[in-house]
Amino acid sequence: MKEQKRNKGDRGRVNQGGDAESVANLGKRGNRNRGTIPSGVGNLSRLTYLDLSSNNLSGYIPFEIGKLRSISELYLESNILTGSIPPSIGNLTDLSFLYLHKNKLSGSIPQQIGMLKSLYKLALSDNNLVGSLPPSIGNLSNLSVLRLYNNKISGSIPKEIEMLGSLEKINLSNNSLSGEIPASIGNLTKVNSLYLSANNFHGSIPQEIGKMRSLIDLELANANLSGLIPASIGNLKNLSYLYLHLNALSGFIPSGIGNLTNLIELFLQCNKLQGSIPWELGKLESLHQLILFNNSLSGFIPEEMNNLTSLVAFDVSENYLIGHLPQQVCLGGVLESFTAHDNYFTGPIPKSLKNCTGLYRVRLEHNQLIGNVSEDFGIYPNLDYLDLSGNKLIGELSSKWGQCHNLTNLRISNNNLSGELPSELGKATQLRVCDLSLNHLTGGIPKALGELKLLFKLMLNDNHLSGSIPPEMGMLSSLVHLNLAANNLNGSIPIWLRQCESLLELNLSVNRLSGGIPSEVGRLSFLQILDLSQNFLIGKIPKEVGNLKTLEKLTSLTISSSLEGPIPDNKAFREASFEAFRNNKGLCGNITSLE
Repeated sequence: MKEQKRNKGDRGRVNQGGDAESVANLGKRGNRNRGTIPSGVGNLSRLTYLDLSSNNLSGYIPFEIGKLRSISELYLESNILTGSIPPSIGNLTDLSFLYLHKNKLSGSIPQQIGMLKSLYKLALSDNNLVGSLPPSIGNLSNLSVLRLYNNKISGSIPKEIEMLGSLEKINLSNNSLSGEIPASIGNLTKVNSLYLSANNFHGSIPQEIGKMRSLIDLELANANLSGLIPASIGNLKNLSYLYLHLNALSGFIPSGIGNLTNLIELFLQCNKLQGSIPWELGKLESLHQLILFNNSLSGFIPEEMNNLTSLVAFDVSENYLIGHLPQQVCLGGVLESFTAHDNYFTGPIPKSLKNCTGLYRVRLEHNQLIGNVSEDFGIYPNLDYLDLSGNKLIGELSSKWGQCHNLTNLRISNNNLSGELPSELGKATQLRVCDLSLNHLTGGIPKALGELKLLFKLMLNDNHLSGSIPPEMGMLSSLVHLNLAANNLNGSIPIWLRQCESLLELNLSVNRLSGGIPSEVGRLSFLQILDLSQNFLIGKIPKEVGNLKTLEKLTSLTISSSLEGPIPDNKAFREASFEAFRNNKGLCGNITSLE
């Protein structure tokens, strides 16, 4: 949380005498001034306020800054200052505000910083500071805000930090701090924000953290922490934000977290947590985000989770959870992201999802869910990503999906869908990926799919589609992956393929395509996977196919059919497997696999 400082703008107050030594306040904030801070600044001996922030000042902070013994506020942030913080800064014993953040300062924090016993706010973040935190920092008994994030500070947090009894905000995130988080940090009972994320600590979260009862925001993510989540964390009744993700925490989720009834965001993902989700989490009725993915959680989702009617994001994916999904997960109508993929869930799609019009992201793939996609889903004007692949869903694709005008990914592969592809799907003009493979879809490929100008992946393989490939698909100039294999498609390989110049994969195998291979395939200069096998193709392999400049990078080549004539003298063809040419009795040439 960023505090606002008073802004005196571009003004300085000078006494009646007008001599430089008598200037009390000098503000040149945000004027885009260039140049350096002159050493003569030290002659302004009565200066109490200096604001040179948000300019383009470069060079060093002059050593002479230490002569400003009357100064109480020094703002030099948001410049391009370099060099070290001068040790002479320790002479500024009346200093209350020291803002040096967002520069390019290097070197270590001078131990003389501990002499600034009047200091109230210290901001050195967003620099290139190295070295360890000086133990003398414990002398800053009046310090309320300590911001050192986004540096390269190393070593342990000094135990002297417990002496900072006035501290309210600590941000040491994104450094290289190591060692254990000191138990003495629990003595900082006035701290409401503690940010230690993105460091390299070892050991566990100290039990004493439960004594920091003023905490509203606790962020220890990506900090190399291990061990258990301390049960004492349940004492932090004022906590609104708890971020413990991207660590190696193990054991159970403490049931005491259910006491944190002010909690808005709970991030525990990417750890080694096990056991079941405690029912007490159902008491967190203010919770907006519950993120538990990529752990080893097991068991059922407790019925009490249906009480979380303020949820905006719910993510329990990549665990070992069983049973049913919470049926009332969108009862409050504010849910935007619902992800539970890669578990062992059974039972129906939550019934509250149908009218959950604010949904942006739904990922339920790789479970054993049942339900009818024709009935269980509604219209979602904000929906960007839907993946229901690898379940046991039935029903037909509704025309309603065409009304999801922001949908970029539609993935419902490997289910039991039936019926025809709705032509209205062509109205979902933001689609980039459409994967409906491994179902029981019938009928033809709608011409309207040619309206999906942004589509780069179309997977309709392993269905029962019939008819010819519509020429309108030649308008899909962004297409990179096209897989129509294992259907009942007939007609010839379309010459409009030349318009899909970005194709890396073309798989038309196991259909009823006839005629020859059109020379236009030779224009697909980025092609890496080409499979035309098990069709009724005849004639010769066009020389243009053999002349493709990138064909030597072909990772998969299969054209077995009833072709004849010479095989192109190209590395991809010479090194292709025997299976690639099976049933082509009329082919001849220097092929390694045929020798």
